[in-house]
Amino acid sequence: MDNIKAFVGMTGEDVAAKFLEQNGYTVIERNYRSGHREIDIIARDEQFLVFVEVKTRSCLIPERMAYGRPASAVSATKQKNIVAAARAYLRAHPDNILQPRLDVIEVYLKKTVAGAPPQLLDIHHIRNAFMAR
Repeated sequence: MDNIKAFVGMTGEDVAAKFLEQNGYTVIERNYRSGHREIDIIARDEQFLVFVEVKTRSCLIPERMAYGRPASAVSATKQKNIVAAARAYLRAHPDNILQPRLDVIEVYLKKTVAGAPPQLLDIHHIRNAFMAR
C-alpha cells in the first residue's frame, strides 16, 4: 500500500511540475528539504517565487471523492512546516527579489488496474492557498 501511495504522490508531483512549466513557470527545485520539512515544488514566474504543496488523489470521478478535496489535507501543522521551510529557503537565497506565494496544486489521477500508467483526470492550481503566520 505504501508503495502505491508513494507512486501516486510522485506521479502527482511530476504532473504538477509539468503543469507549472506549461503555464509559464520555471521550476527551480523539487522536494526542497529544510530539516524534516519539505516543499514539493519551488517555482517562479515574472512576479512570484511560488512554494507549492502538491496533493494527489486517485479516483474515478473527482466530484465524488470520499475524503474531500486534496487541499483539505493541508492541515495547519502542514502549513506551518511549509512556511518554515519557505523561510529557510528565502534565508538561504537572499538575492531573491520576487514576492513569495504559497500555493497548493490538487492532482486527480484516474484509478487504473495494477501496472497501468495513471491517467490525469483533473488538476486545480490554488494560488495563495494559505498565508504565512
